Amino acid sequence: MQKIILASASAQRKKLLEMAGVKFQVIPSRAEELHKITANCSGLVKHNAVLKAREVAGRLKSGIVIGSDTLVYAGHKRVIGKPKDLAAAKHTLKVLCSGPHWVYTGVAIIDAASGRMAVDYEKTKLWMQKLSDEEIDRYHRHTNPLDKAGGFDIEGRGGLFIRRVEGCYSNVIGLPLPKLRVMLKEFNVTIL
Repeated sequence: MQKIILASASAQRKKLLEMAGVKFQVIPSRAEELHKITANCSGLVKHNAVLKAREVAGRLKSGIVIGSDTLVYAGHKRVIGKPKDLAAAKHTLKVLCSGPHWVYTGVAIIDAASGRMAVDYEKTKLWMQKLSDEEIDRYHRHTNPLDKAGGFDIEGRGGLFIRRVEGCYSNVIGLPLPKLRVMLKEFNVTIL
């Protein structure tokens, strides 16, 4: 079986792959991501996923490299990545609680030996309950929002205020496992 490399330092992506029983190595990408939509959300996350996977694959002679990028889209060309500080995280949660929003994750897989690549994305729609300032502050005392796209976690305490998910659950965490499984099959890698 080919060596699988996750081109990300994300604890959430690592945890998802471990839960799926995938044996892999982590080599964080040093690629500089784009943060502004030039065409659409799917194009942005796919572009960033390719940048990350290519940067890591370029340092290797072999292996299947997985690059991924996640963002939250709140409509009106408003892209939400990881908040810069707690004030931004609080503002972001207020925006996200005001209506539905979408989580996009781009996935790029590159065979480091041949350069062969597959790229795709997943989109999931979320609705949250309204939160008071006090509830947001309490949430942030227990959950670090600064390392998560949108500043929330669905698999932890954030699950307490996410009232509806339409689409892939693992996508919201940062890696759409069903999509990844199908994409890896193209490289003769079976994870099920």
